Amino acid sequence: MSENSLLNVSEDSSLGKVEIAPEVIEVIAGIATTEVAGVSYTRGNFASGVVERFGKKSHGKGIKVELTENGVLIDVYVVIDFGTTIPDVAQKIQTNIRQALKNMTALDIDEINVHVVGVHMDYKEDPADLED
Repeated sequence: MSENSLLNVSEDSSLGKVEIAPEVIEVIAGIATTEVAGVSYTRGNFASGVVERFGKKSHGKGIKVELTENGVLIDVYVVIDFGTTIPDVAQKIQTNIRQALKNMTALDIDEINVHVVGVHMDYKEDPADLED
């Protein structure tokens, strides 16, 4: 990765420069991921878990953005709901992220890798079981 951690997106420099920080891409990709049906949540790290305990929502958790010579690489770490089809959910995540970033930043993304790190089992107790 280069020394400059900002992504230059402006072609015409007559009015000035437009640069996007990787953190902005993480937030956009995180919101686009949580909008997909079948995604339970994204997996963050210890620091994002502590931040959320204090009430601040971390939209970029579970998303890793890398700026390389070939383009922008995005890794998404998700936990999906039990009963959903993993390839379908992963493809919807990739499509939703790609569309959101194209609409908001006009960036073409080189790769979006979806890592399913868990399955969320939603146990609902049956009231009839509690009467015994």
